[in-house]
Amino acid sequence: MDVVIFSFAGLSIFLLLGKYVRVKVKFFQKFFIPSALIGGFIGLIVMQILLLFYSTPLIKEVNDIWKMSPGFLINIVFATLFLGNRIPSLKTIWNIGGIQFLYGQVVAWGQYVVGLGLVLVLLTPFFGVNPMFGALIEIGFEGGPGTAAGLADTFKILGWEEGLSLALATATVGIFASVVIGTVLINIACRKGQTEILKRPEEISKDLLMGIPEKEKRTSAGTLTTSLESIEPMAYHTAFIGIAIFIGYIILKFLILFENQFLTPLGLPKIMIGFPLFPLTMIGGIIIQIIMDRYDTKNTIDHKLMMRINGLSIDFLVVAAISTISIKAIWTEIIPFTILMIAGIIWNVFCVLTIAPRIFPNAKFERSIVEFGMATGVASTGLLLLKIVDPDAKTPALEAFGYKQILHEPFMGGGLVTGAALPLIYNYGPLAIFLFCLSMMVLWAILYRFLFYKK
Repeated sequence: MDVVIFSFAGLSIFLLLGKYVRVKVKFFQKFFIPSALIGGFIGLIVMQILLLFYSTPLIKEVNDIWKMSPGFLINIVFATLFLGNRIPSLKTIWNIGGIQFLYGQVVAWGQYVVGLGLVLVLLTPFFGVNPMFGALIEIGFEGGPGTAAGLADTFKILGWEEGLSLALATATVGIFASVVIGTVLINIACRKGQTEILKRPEEISKDLLMGIPEKEKRTSAGTLTTSLESIEPMAYHTAFIGIAIFIGYIILKFLILFENQFLTPLGLPKIMIGFPLFPLTMIGGIIIQIIMDRYDTKNTIDHKLMMRINGLSIDFLVVAAISTISIKAIWTEIIPFTILMIAGIIWNVFCVLTIAPRIFPNAKFERSIVEFGMATGVASTGLLLLKIVDPDAKTPALEAFGYKQILHEPFMGGGLVTGAALPLIYNYGPLAIFLFCLSMMVLWAILYRFLFYKK
């Protein structure tokens, strides 16, 4: 019991310390550094000191629990993504978010192309890195810390345990880069007149900077869809999350069984070995929502409440994940890691400055900055950057991004492709997967040319 109490209390303390530092330090406000990220770094420093100078059995057990926690919490994050949101028709999704989806796909597949390309021509030949190193940009940037943490078992099964710390470090760099560079891009776009709503950086509200809105500006966390005397609404919503995770678990076991019974006898590599659970919990959530769309006439699942559970899980996940990063693993690969991070950031900035203006029909910067935030940090970072330049959602960027995510999330940034990338590289080698990813980029470019391009 002691270890459970210390584990939960420790994460809570570091999370609140992160928020306190965010409120007090102007630098963190100016660049919108998340409280969980700050708290995670405080936890990392404290935990390293304790493990070095006061390594009691209790401290070690707490550290072990923190290492395991993100792997479970990420299942909650992905299970909640679509719960409570009525699934629209594919025609509606495509009409509103189609071009946004194509852009997001080019950015995501490009992260694999950049990473694997560097592995092939530079990082493995000269630094001897593991070929799976090339997947870190998409896992850490597009996927974020939750996705990285959720792949812990995959890294272990594939014999590259230090890859977990590198992936978490990539996600940490990505969040910092997304808010810092994103803020710089916003300032540049404002001064060049490329933003449609925000005209001066000074217009950014103090509430947004501090992260504590005034009482009259505070919004509801959600709607209580059940009466308290029948069932606690949060318990009701959490139960659906548990079922979504279980559905994902059943799907995973079925896929493993199918592979063992039918594909392995044909001599094919075992791709499902190391495949994570969390992308399939998202599928479980979609299945539940489709059923509820048909039979739940009173709409008893509230998406806002689901997002509060989602956000709670992400914050504790980030603190736990960053607090347990292996500094030794990062330091050992510091040069190739730095090269990879710089290349990944350059690719994402290139997409904003060069590709986005050529393909988006309107709100070019607003559409691209939300993608930059998500593809470098996490979805909430992208929405934060969009809120800065379009606080009242007057441009079509927010709606287009929302519909795009319905098509994008099941595959990239923690979806099925992200889950399969490491096993695929392990089984088929970096060159084959590089060529496949490059062909996917070309495919999306061709689809844009035929479906959306106008002279």
